[in-house]
Amino acid sequence: MVERAKIIFIHGASSSGKSTLARAVQAQIGEPFWHVSIDHLRDSGMLPMERFRRGDFRWRDHRARFFEGFHRSVVAYASAGNSLLLEHILEEPGWAADLAVMFEPFDVYFVALHCELAELVRRETLRSDRPIGSAADDFHRIHEGQRYDLQLHSRDAAEDNAAKLISAFAPVAIRLR
Repeated sequence: MVERAKIIFIHGASSSGKSTLARAVQAQIGEPFWHVSIDHLRDSGMLPMERFRRGDFRWRDHRARFFEGFHRSVVAYASAGNSLLLEHILEEPGWAADLAVMFEPFDVYFVALHCELAELVRRETLRSDRPIGSAADDFHRIHEGQRYDLQLHSRDAAEDNAAKLISAFAPVAIRLR
């Protein structure tokens, strides 16, 4: 029998520190959690990013099915009994509702990671892998209407936020079993 998977869903603006928080949680939590993100796929070379950047392919022609596949892959990992640290941005209308249905069989703990706008812009400017302006766009809209199990702020150290998350999640994880 496959154990019911747990998904810790870290939601925050582009450049808010989701990856840093996920790595800190993964290093501290008492059971194995896979760290899953779009960035891992992009950075691994799975996507032909250079060809998208060069204009050989148009990202907007492939974006919807890429994200549909990504969402389905997360479900597949969890369906096999793998607990996940999912970092993602619910940037499209309907994604939250679609994922809520897809994640119904799993125990999901929804975490907001907030970051000040000026800091998001600073971080985004230092990176070369983000379209300039996406962090500000996210800041102004992605948390609107969301209901979270826990809200954290990136001004706090990632290790401290990880400890807070694990501490808050532990009693919930026990109840969910």
